[in-house]
Amino acid sequence: MINTLLKNESVLFLNGDDPFVRNLLSEINSEQLKELIGKKEFVFIVEAQLIPNIGLTLKLITDQISTIQLLVSGSSSLALGNLLNESLTGRKREFKFFPISWSEFEEKHGVLKSIQLLNNRLVYGFYPEVLNAEGEEDAKEVLQELTTSYLFKDILALGNIRKPQVLNKLIRALAFQVGSAVSYNKLAQLVGVDKNTVSNYIDLLEQGFVIYRLGSFSGNIRNEIKTNQKIYFYDNGIRNFVI
Repeated sequence: MINTLLKNESVLFLNGDDPFVRNLLSEINSEQLKELIGKKEFVFIVEAQLIPNIGLTLKLITDQISTIQLLVSGSSSLALGNLLNESLTGRKREFKFFPISWSEFEEKHGVLKSIQLLNNRLVYGFYPEVLNAEGEEDAKEVLQELTTSYLFKDILALGNIRKPQVLNKLIRALAFQVGSAVSYNKLAQLVGVDKNTVSNYIDLLEQGFVIYRLGSFSGNIRNEIKTNQKIYFYDNGIRNFVI
């Protein structure tokens, strides 16, 4: 969908990785924005979390140029969410992009080949960069980069975590008990912190799309509230690399 959109001549594409774009959009007024956008119908900004004051700039676009369809993306969901939630409340719709699903993988490779590749995918997961890796060693390097420099770096920085070793212990503990009911008290004892810290770290990991919590099912809805949740990783390649 995005590639199709970028081929459209009515799209203004801006990349937050570009220092010129960052400087341009960090201090810009509504008249300058109108001149920059011109007659374009779409504005697509990638890596928006890298642009200073981007929340205010996006608010100006949505409020002052009503004919524009604005699309914003970023590789750090935590950073981008913190920047946009306050400035664009009631003005935005959020779309979440997950790793490749098995049905998508099967659609591309066919049933037979997908089954042949199943063991490999169970180990290395379904992140697009991993799927495009050339061989197992390359896949391991990509997973290492995703884990250490991408997924957890944002969580450590944006969560103001002062003891990263505690987060590492917690992630490993969660990885070893995937599919089992989770007790925050037992996790706290295991990693050597209090229950509230464990709860806060799990919240951050969920906001960063590393893990997700799955509630229980019961015929008695009140029992669902009382029963412990289970925690799974969005991608089993990340989970395997952690352990």
